Amino acid sequence: MLRATFVALFTIAGMSLQGQPRWENPVKRQLAQGQPVIGATITVPSADVAARAANMGFDFLWIEMEHSAITLETARDMILATRGLKAVPFIRVPVNELWTAKRALDTGALGVIFPFTSTPELAHQAAQAVKYPPLGRRGAGPGLASFRWSGPESYYDFSDRNAMAIIIIEEKRAVERIEEIASTPGIDVIFIGTNDLSFSYGKRGDQNAPEVREAIARIVAAAKKNNIPVGRPAGSPELIAEYRKQGFTFFQGPSDVNLMGAGAEPLLRSLGKTGIDPKKQPLY
Repeated sequence: MLRATFVALFTIAGMSLQGQPRWENPVKRQLAQGQPVIGATITVPSADVAARAANMGFDFLWIEMEHSAITLETARDMILATRGLKAVPFIRVPVNELWTAKRALDTGALGVIFPFTSTPELAHQAAQAVKYPPLGRRGAGPGLASFRWSGPESYYDFSDRNAMAIIIIEEKRAVERIEEIASTPGIDVIFIGTNDLSFSYGKRGDQNAPEVREAIARIVAAAKKNNIPVGRPAGSPELIAEYRKQGFTFFQGPSDVNLMGAGAEPLLRSLGKTGIDPKKQPLY
């Protein structure tokens, strides 16, 4: 009973049993302070690539499981390989379901990115998926996650404080109900999937079409009204500067493959080396 009393006192004071401040998700903290964060998009099924990217300076890893061949086994290896490095591991799951989020979190992700969150019901499901009862509906069986994030406090309490629910708005029908979606308790970031959003408006990748720009502005306004950070993809310093003026603070950076290409291109260009131009010579 005496130990329980000490634990409670330290918890109230925001301190661990060792007298150190409780660890806080740096992505969550920076966003709360209005600071920008950026993540590297990991599409290559490689723990080496993830570990390298995790200590380059990125705030988080966007481990891509919707549009890549990365499996849960590989994601687990990535998350273990990044232990102690700067970037916090997030996983974009293939679909907004309780079970996909549960498996991502139990693998050790500290945030789940939910695609096609196009209704208030799906937004509520996403928020519930990252919290344990009575706050949410996450099942209790963290396994590897409790090893990856082992510390003096209960993993359940640690995760409820630090795990993030990031929802993606990428359909016209979501924009039509964005005020309801944005007011859902427990949502940490509203991310705009600008490419899919343009397809939903029939523009097939034209993110500067007036209808798409108007939809983006409407999403940003709803997020700001509810004090929720808003994000979008950004692949260059110029775009980041432009989007920050619009109120964006959460950025999905380029993929590992694109970063490799950008790094190699100046070296190869200096020697006159180029690859095959698929516009002149199809690759199929």
